[in-house]
Amino acid sequence: MSAASRAPQRSNRALRVRRRAVLTAGAAVAALLVSACGSGGTSGGGGNTNFVVGPDGISTVAKGERVAAPDLSGKTLEGEHLDVADFQGKVVVLNVWGSWCNPCRAEAKYFAKVSEEYADQGVQFVGINTRDSSAGSALAFEKDFGITYPSLYNPTGKLMLRFEKGTLNPQAIPSTLILDRDGKIAARSLTALSEERLLKMLKPVVAEK
Repeated sequence: MSAASRAPQRSNRALRVRRRAVLTAGAAVAALLVSACGSGGTSGGGGNTNFVVGPDGISTVAKGERVAAPDLSGKTLEGEHLDVADFQGKVVVLNVWGSWCNPCRAEAKYFAKVSEEYADQGVQFVGINTRDSSAGSALAFEKDFGITYPSLYNPTGKLMLRFEKGTLNPQAIPSTLILDRDGKIAARSLTALSEERLLKMLKPVVAEK
């Protein structure tokens, strides 16, 4: 077989490999977010995990047993670069959301309100927008609910795959994580939050010294 005839075969094989990789990544994201946009997800807590799930569904970790959040960086909905690690020294509220998600719409007004009330207390809110096919619909969502903090644009959900298995990782849409001032995961909820439940997650971490 000539080199010329072998070249298309190599190209086809490479294409098939790339397609399998994309499908595998997509399946992993789908499995991770199997509870997406429902009434809640699974809280975990077995094995060697160190978090405790309260009766309200909020999972927390003692200060000395927390793990660092993974690299969460990329382009925002406005096309600007954002790296969550740059906010170390602040308490960070991470909210995974989609404009298509009704529970996300239900909680959005509370996130907008609390983010403004705590802006001068060393608290930074960051959204992770996922599974929106265009940034336009997500930006319209933010405008409708008065959300002024930035959101990473993550349509494929790949950022969620960076969280270690067995830690307080986001497993549903919406999910909310609280990072302490050292960039470690202190609390998580896998359901839409009222203002009361959001503050119940946030206030203890803000009060830490």
